[in-house]
Amino acid sequence: MSTARELLIVAMDMTSVRTVERGALSLALAGAEAIDLLAVGAITLDGDRIVPSDGSAADRPPATGGPGGTDLPGDPLLSDAASSFVRQAPYESVGNWLWRRGRNLSAIYTAALEAEGQLVRRHHRRWGVFRSSELVLVDSPARRRAADRWRADEPVLAALATAVGIRDKRTDDSPAVTDEAVGTVLTAVDDALSELTAESERRAHKLDDAAITNVRRGY
Repeated sequence: MSTARELLIVAMDMTSVRTVERGALSLALAGAEAIDLLAVGAITLDGDRIVPSDGSAADRPPATGGPGGTDLPGDPLLSDAASSFVRQAPYESVGNWLWRRGRNLSAIYTAALEAEGQLVRRHHRRWGVFRSSELVLVDSPARRRAADRWRADEPVLAALATAVGIRDKRTDDSPAVTDEAVGTVLTAVDDALSELTAESERRAHKLDDAAITNVRRGY
């Protein structure tokens, strides 16, 4: 199973403890996709730029599976990600691709898991009249694998979870990511999340300023 799927499952399992903003999760899911595609040789990095593989057997290692432990090219969402890269020099930076690929990505993954039966809708009544529903995880092998990887403190999943606030900052004793290319992707995810936070704060300040102005005008 891909790292992105496991990250979403972990995020949903932890919602009672930590709330994850959808935009932040979408950026992290895109980062997870890039890391898994690095693992199977579908892409390489030239500095911070993504260079897609030309698809030849000599250019790509066997697809024995990424960090999630599955034959990743069989995942349609990863196939979509692999087809989205710019294939001409000077190529695209990791950061730019994260923003482009990450648009609404959490909703796309949620819909995919629901279609596969990994998520089901639980209906309940509110106020005795109105009915509402929420998506909940089922007890599945995929969920158990994600939980195992989470308990094992696997470095990539842990780093992405930390980035979106699912867990606290890691300690010096936590296993570290040692692959340079993976580290570049994780840094790009952190930078994108910082930019997203700054933009959200700017928008909030504008709304506050507008509200104050309206009060002064008597509205």
